Amino acid sequence: MAAISLLNPKAEFARAAQALAINITAARGIQDVMKTNLGPKGTMKMLVSGAGDIKITKDGNVLLHEMQIMNPTASLIARASTAQDDMTGDGTTSTVLVIGELLKQADVFISEGLHPRIVAEGFDLARKKSLEVLDSIKIKVDVNKEGLSGVSRTALKTKLHPKLADQLSDVCVDAILSIYSKDTPLDLHMVEIMEMQHKTELDSKLVKGIVMDHGARHPDMPKKVTDAFILTCNVSMEYEKSEVASGFFYKSAEEREKLLKAERDFIEKRVQKVIELKRAVCAGNNKGFVVINQKGIDPFSLDALAKEGIMALRRAKRRNMERLTLACGGIAMNSFDDMLPEHLGYAGLVYEHVLGEDKFTFVEECKNPQSVTILMKGPNKHSLVQMKDAIRDGLRAIKNTIDDGCVVPGAGAFEIVANKELMALKQTVSGKAKLGVQAYAEALLIIPKVLAQNAGFDTQDSIVKLLEEAANTGLPVGLDLSTGEAMVPADSGVFDNFIVKKQIINSCTVIASNLLLVDEIMRAGMSSLKG
Repeated sequence: MAAISLLNPKAEFARAAQALAINITAARGIQDVMKTNLGPKGTMKMLVSGAGDIKITKDGNVLLHEMQIMNPTASLIARASTAQDDMTGDGTTSTVLVIGELLKQADVFISEGLHPRIVAEGFDLARKKSLEVLDSIKIKVDVNKEGLSGVSRTALKTKLHPKLADQLSDVCVDAILSIYSKDTPLDLHMVEIMEMQHKTELDSKLVKGIVMDHGARHPDMPKKVTDAFILTCNVSMEYEKSEVASGFFYKSAEEREKLLKAERDFIEKRVQKVIELKRAVCAGNNKGFVVINQKGIDPFSLDALAKEGIMALRRAKRRNMERLTLACGGIAMNSFDDMLPEHLGYAGLVYEHVLGEDKFTFVEECKNPQSVTILMKGPNKHSLVQMKDAIRDGLRAIKNTIDDGCVVPGAGAFEIVANKELMALKQTVSGKAKLGVQAYAEALLIIPKVLAQNAGFDTQDSIVKLLEEAANTGLPVGLDLSTGEAMVPADSGVFDNFIVKKQIINSCTVIASNLLLVDEIMRAGMSSLKG
């Protein structure tokens, strides 16, 4: 009794079998919610916020972020899965399913008296073996369109309609290949994703240049410029108040006029320098000239630039300024004092597109773009949000493939091979730990099982077919979701990321083992000690 009396009398606690039952129930509960989302044939979830906003999605990461999860165990699993997405960009639904299934399979043996510690030891042996299997079935890929398309298409087909997934897969691969350089790390921020609520999803395309969500600010400026020099700058072309609070006292109106003239002169000299540079580089040819400024341009300056036929955009976003020099070349100028023609970038076509009240400026036909824009089009906000999440996953999948230099066969092929190898390992393990290995082997089959279930096929029938086919051929075989038969994923171009599978094996094993070893759950925060 002494041990119990030390416990905060207001604390709620659950001991041993009761604690384990709470954890397993929570893991299975969140598994049941996420189960139907897995794979290309997975179903959608509709999320309704407190304000009545509706979101329809099958992206596991979005669901786990938006759902309000009260149970602490389920919340822990959800956080582990969203961390998986932050690290690798995919695998959230699989993480939830595998953790739930590991606990479910372990419960079978623990309910018969096996100690959770022994199960955890078996899990660890199985984890090491699974990683060896993963290494043995990986397929080396080259950084080209053919090598990267498979993994990108597989990632996108789980989120979008197959026809749209095929098109966006090519867009994502082309975008990555445009900015890829062998010696520098790949920066996905150099691929801008721009939304236009316009036409249909199939009109989405890759723009090898920049799309900005604002236009020129003067009605007389040209709306379309071809063969254009691009001046990117961060120089104010408008009168600015001084940083320090100051006052001026004039003896007469003439002095005030003189001060205003001096201020105006200061800005006009800056504008004149731009105009002189334009005259120097465009003399005797039909080339255009575009000024894109991060700071403001006042109406007088805009008027002067318009008279010279210069297209000028003001208050461009900072991220666009960084991308502009990468797309068009040239240098972003912070002063107009030492401007030379070699500081200018080049674009074959710059034009303005007006959509309702919104203006978009396209900077295209750049010579060697190091930054590109994926232009998403869709009839409504819902389809644009869905596409944006899918494109993000597609880009991350391609980046992971380039970083790993390899992929693994998809469609549940790795899980089938791992199950076969773990069953062989079980024969060599002595003692009760072999039951932990067996539980792990059975748990991995949840991925092909759920893929079959979501596609409308009989689960047992599909698993038996796959295991028989794998045993007969010795090849990594996956489930063909169109026919329900076994297929070789490598032949059909169905691939998963190596890093995603590796992360799933490591994180799921650790979390499942930790949850099994919990023998007491206490809700005893500081607040419950009061009164």
